[in-house]
Amino acid sequence: MNEIQAIEAEQMKETVDQFKVGDTVKVHFKIVEGKTERVQIYEGLVIAMKNSKVGKTFTVRKISYGVGVERVFPIHSPRIVKVEVVRPGKVRRAKLYYIREKIGKGAKIKELIVKKNTK
Repeated sequence: MNEIQAIEAEQMKETVDQFKVGDTVKVHFKIVEGKTERVQIYEGLVIAMKNSKVGKTFTVRKISYGVGVERVFPIHSPRIVKVEVVRPGKVRRAKLYYIREKIGKGAKIKELIVKKNTK
């Protein structure tokens, strides 16, 4: 068991971006095309997170040309450069699979308004 735990600890990222289900995020990830490597941005709503140490993943959904597209990203993947929170969401569910059936304005999530410290 110690060897497996050592390998898992080696593969985990030290800094994990703080986001949660319901947030609209921009995922910057590397794409390798032949010999060239570039960073592509995937922006959408986080509808699910699955937690299992190194296998921790999150699902991002976006609407592309009227069609819903979902993509699952491993959090500890070396291909993910960063995850940027565009808009924090206010939700009361751990999984937002019901968004799949919603269309237009019904598919929107309320924005979480956070008070700023004024000093």
